[in-house]
Amino acid sequence: MNSDNQIKKSHPAEKGFKTTFIGIAVSITLAIVKAVAGIFGHSFALIADAIESLGDIFTAVVMYAGLKKATDPPDENHPYGHGKAEPIAALVVVLGLILAAGIIAYQSISNLSSRHHAPEWYTLVVLAVVIVIKETLSRYVSRVGESVESHALRADAFHHRSDAITSGAAFIGISIALIGGEGYEVADDWAALFASGVILFNAYFIARPAFGELMDEKPDAEWIDKVEKVALSHPEVKSIEKLRVRKLGFDVYMDFHLRVAADLSVEKGHIVSHQVKEELLTLHPYLRDILIHLEPAASSVNTTE
Repeated sequence: MNSDNQIKKSHPAEKGFKTTFIGIAVSITLAIVKAVAGIFGHSFALIADAIESLGDIFTAVVMYAGLKKATDPPDENHPYGHGKAEPIAALVVVLGLILAAGIIAYQSISNLSSRHHAPEWYTLVVLAVVIVIKETLSRYVSRVGESVESHALRADAFHHRSDAITSGAAFIGISIALIGGEGYEVADDWAALFASGVILFNAYFIARPAFGELMDEKPDAEWIDKVEKVALSHPEVKSIEKLRVRKLGFDVYMDFHLRVAADLSVEKGHIVSHQVKEELLTLHPYLRDILIHLEPAASSVNTTE
């Protein structure tokens, strides 16, 4: 077995492939059920929900492609690997959410000015089942996304939850239309319009961390505290500075300056830096590499470079 296959088999993205396939299968089934029930049950809110499920299918396919690409090992042109494909996939999901919200909002506003049939009661049963299934799927995907620290999988979980929310809004709108009777049919359309706003709201919270990863945002304070604790546990280490952490998809890379006693030999300093590095690599399951720059603790040399 070659090294590339070993990397791919051991990569945390493998945990996400199963959830992606499950999401595709569930979304296809629900999209068909909701579209049929919405058309025959005279509910645009339910049809809008079906459109949102079609978006789930698209994003799930994008998700799989992004996760798959992120597992590719480093090559000559990509020495840090292909991890950025993962947050890029999350942003594509965001675009899909925005598109779905726009279509739903446009159709909802158009329907507000036209008369149409009140929804059928059985559409509520369909929506109740959809809400339970989608919320369960969202929690499952979210747990996997948290375990492998994947923005793309977290985005997918948000997408499934947004589907559950749109179904909940449709349930409320249809209930009002059925209880209120004639003149309340537009409650169904208002519910769809509200759902489009919820989808846009979710899109923002998905996009924010994905953009942060692509722009290499500074590490959390927790990272700095952990690194300092490990480094300063060595008596030869005086301090650390210029800590930088980059998340490339699933993998995390770190570099910082390690200040040691000025009279420490090169050999001893080399040993200390390797000891610190080996201890730090155990802090995080996806911390792939650490670059440590040694500096004398009492030095007049300019270290800003």
